[in-house]
Amino acid sequence: MAAPKKTQKRMPRRREEFTYRGYKIDELKAMGLSELIPLMPARARRKFNRGLNRGEETLLEKIRGGDEKIRTHLREMIVMPEMIGKSIEIYNGKEFLKVEFQPESVFHYLGEFALTRKRVTHGSAGIGATRGSKYVPLK
Repeated sequence: MAAPKKTQKRMPRRREEFTYRGYKIDELKAMGLSELIPLMPARARRKFNRGLNRGEETLLEKIRGGDEKIRTHLREMIVMPEMIGKSIEIYNGKEFLKVEFQPESVFHYLGEFALTRKRVTHGSAGIGATRGSKYVPLK
């Protein structure tokens, strides 16, 4: 006779709260741009020091305004802390892909989340692609 199994309920693993260089997301959202710039990676820091263009400023205004549906072609825009939790549709060259931003995506480019190339799926060879297919009737 088999012994009864011991069943223990395990607590679900809790993820630690995300921090970026020692700051929580709420703290990053509360910071002004002048306080955020020193925390950014070098390329993003250079971009913001040189200033944003009109399209990028318009995109940030839409996000701050709380627009429901935001679509953009600006793949070179950097994900700011105020974008976390929002969903933005990013153009990949063919269509707009809906992206929901997680805390881990802070200070990455929008284009990193809307891939422009499809994954290659290799199928079977087509008619005439191999020597053996010479003898296969077409119909």
